[in-house]
Amino acid sequence: MPRVPLTSPATGQPTPSHFIHTTDAHFVDNAGRTVFLRGINLSGADKAPVGAQSQQLEGFWEAGETGEESFIGRPLNLDDGSADVHLSRLRGWGYNMLRYVVTWEALEHAGPGKYDYDFMDYTVRVLRKCKEYGFRVYMDPHQDIWSRFSGGSGAPYWTLLACGINPRHFTATQAAIVHAEYPTPADADPAVFPAMIWSTNYGRLASQTLFTLFFAGREFAPKCVIDGQNIQDYLQSHFIAAFGELADRIRDAGDLLDECVIGWDSMNEPYEGFCGYPDLNTVPTKQTSTLKKGSFPTPAQSLRLGMGQPQTVDNWKFTSMGPKRDGTVTIDPRGKTMWADPETEPDGVHPKWGWKRDPGWKLGTCIWALHGVWDVESGAVLIPDYFRYRADGQEVVFIDDYWRPHWQNFATRMRQSHPEAILFVAPPVFVPPPEISEDYLKGRCCLSTHYYDGLTLVTRHWNWFNADALGILRGKYSSNLPAVKIGERAIRKSLQEQLGYLKDDAKVLGAYPTIIGEIGIPYDMDGKKAYGYTDGGKHKGDFSSQQKALDASLNAADGPNALNFTIWNYCPDNSHEWGDGWNMEDLSVWSADDLKPTTRYRMQAGDESSAGLLKKDQSGTPSAAGSSLSLTTIVVESPTDDDRTMVPRRSTSHLFLDWDNAFDFLTDGARAVKAFCRPFPTAVVGIPTDIQFDISKAEFKLTVRVLPEDAPRRERLGLGPIESQYSDEAELPTEIYVPLVHYASDKARSEPQREQSPVSSSAPPSVSGRTLSKSSDSFSGVTKSVNTDPLGLFFKDSGMLSLSVDVSEGRWAVEGQMLKWWYPVPSSGPAREYTIVIRRAGGAVKTDAADETSSGWWASWRAYLSGCCTLM
Repeated sequence: MPRVPLTSPATGQPTPSHFIHTTDAHFVDNAGRTVFLRGINLSGADKAPVGAQSQQLEGFWEAGETGEESFIGRPLNLDDGSADVHLSRLRGWGYNMLRYVVTWEALEHAGPGKYDYDFMDYTVRVLRKCKEYGFRVYMDPHQDIWSRFSGGSGAPYWTLLACGINPRHFTATQAAIVHAEYPTPADADPAVFPAMIWSTNYGRLASQTLFTLFFAGREFAPKCVIDGQNIQDYLQSHFIAAFGELADRIRDAGDLLDECVIGWDSMNEPYEGFCGYPDLNTVPTKQTSTLKKGSFPTPAQSLRLGMGQPQTVDNWKFTSMGPKRDGTVTIDPRGKTMWADPETEPDGVHPKWGWKRDPGWKLGTCIWALHGVWDVESGAVLIPDYFRYRADGQEVVFIDDYWRPHWQNFATRMRQSHPEAILFVAPPVFVPPPEISEDYLKGRCCLSTHYYDGLTLVTRHWNWFNADALGILRGKYSSNLPAVKIGERAIRKSLQEQLGYLKDDAKVLGAYPTIIGEIGIPYDMDGKKAYGYTDGGKHKGDFSSQQKALDASLNAADGPNALNFTIWNYCPDNSHEWGDGWNMEDLSVWSADDLKPTTRYRMQAGDESSAGLLKKDQSGTPSAAGSSLSLTTIVVESPTDDDRTMVPRRSTSHLFLDWDNAFDFLTDGARAVKAFCRPFPTAVVGIPTDIQFDISKAEFKLTVRVLPEDAPRRERLGLGPIESQYSDEAELPTEIYVPLVHYASDKARSEPQREQSPVSSSAPPSVSGRTLSKSSDSFSGVTKSVNTDPLGLFFKDSGMLSLSVDVSEGRWAVEGQMLKWWYPVPSSGPAREYTIVIRRAGGAVKTDAADETSSGWWASWRAYLSGCCTLM
């Protein structure tokens, strides 16, 4: 790896000790070590305000129409102390990176140009709390399907009206499927909302229209002019300005940029809308975002439905073998149209939002009919390929023609506020990025792409077969049959190959790193079996299928790929009944509903960002003790109220009394924790060429390649010189997170740890049988002085872990959950290769969950045998 520069390629300023470089396809610290940024999305709950999950119809439309609902409290509650508990848990799992979810609606819900500065200031407070725990953060301007008022999340309600749309008629016209109104507003039953059906909205009229207007309104909707601007410029300018205001607020905080907030993602999962559609009479075969499930109108049928015309459309169901046509269904809007009534804007001016619409933009009719694309009276499509060609006759290439110009404008504005920002380039799902000039990238860039095992996500089942979906989309196969993968080994290999394709996409941008911005699995598999919803509850707590599925995905990020990632997601108010509180998605790695019975509590109904964290004593009364932290919204849960939010009855003054030790804390409420809490190198001297981790054996192996130029320099991290008896070894170690979850000593698992000494007096770590004085070299350590750490999460006590370590060269030491490995760096000549293998002395940890799973399997087997023969 080439030596990191002394000055920033973006600004020419000297690089401070905390600076993260993006060079040679890796993140690199200022000393020259390869850095791995792995963590989680915080949080899926941010898609809606506190107390306004997607299943709730009461007040849903009114909140948008008034613009008064605030997102303060997202993603964490800072006022009750629960934020410390959640961040301690995330840090204890080894995470050092957060993808911080913020929606446009959260910033500008009150109207065009009316910003919620209170929420922005709250965001600054949360970011400071994240900084205290040592997290690096990249900000995520999040959206799905445009807005929560069109079945997703993201844009404010008023943007729909600005586009001439009446969102109250989405369900009637099936221009969008809205969770709270499913299947109909008059007979809503959001609990039966089918898995992933929300994503079919990408193939429905609302999403198709909104994204076309946002990215290509000047091209395809020139008559849509509002406040003197084409709708494209109107929408994009407001979107960029809103996030610019947030960036300014973070900058003005004075202590967050680059030390904590290292960069900005671009718009989450952007969609092309109609752009590039070859024929509006048919569904395009190359649509990568549209799931075939439920009613499935063609674009032409969607246009007619939008004008209130009944249509008989194909109906699809998703089976274990993929989508299958399931007859037809007739949709009758009964005259309701998706388009706004002209009377809502007297004289072309909106009475609440204040914009003035150009006279050429007639409300009450489909804007695509207004542009001559189709005829409303006959229903005929007049220009089937209208969206296929640009005005100059060239065929549309969405990523080049429309996405890239927007990205460049967004990036330019973010750099005004955050000059050193790493720009995380997030093109549409599974689409390689376009070439982007270094005038924009400036040596500070990362490809941000997403990956989900689609079959598991849609079927909610870990299958014995799968398919190379990305390979099919990329034209790897002449037919689909060779893409089918049979058996777990083949599936795991295929997933790793697919992430390899995505990593290779970064080469289009240059020698920049890749982060998998979203990756994860559903936890409500097999009819919520793990929640005890089936078979009389005998499988409650058995997340073995989820562990297999998530391990396969995260293993794909290991191996030769050696990728950075942020898992989707950590949701503080996840519940078994409503999942993450958004369209029945249930991907949170933790849930209060999965706390042990003795610690199962609930947050206040109106304060869903707090999690119930108390423990009952023998009498069922919540215990309490003095602390500098307080939680005022926690309530004892009745055993009969498994999945219902409770009203608070009394408060507690201590947040960590529920757990006896760090191991209990890190595993309680975690789902498939062995899969997502895994060892990984946080800082490497040289380049990692292979990462392997076997969950069943708790065996981790890292292989690194080291060149002379890889020698790190301590002074670049602001560290003073040290004396070492090993003259040829690197000044800094490779650092590996070794999770307590997999490698806890028997003592750490069984004994209370509340009375341990603080870090300053903890025992020195062992070093291959010797002792080593403590140091502060770790890039990934908690930077704050944690006021309260009763469980010893951040102690540097080497006795927490029980390790058997083999190294091909060098020496090692353990401090808490961090293993440091020193080895020689060649002064000249060819590269050297070193390996380290980390095992748990005494074999893999068998958790209570594993014991329950095992006993559950044996009980099932005995029941089966009892039906066949007599057991003696």
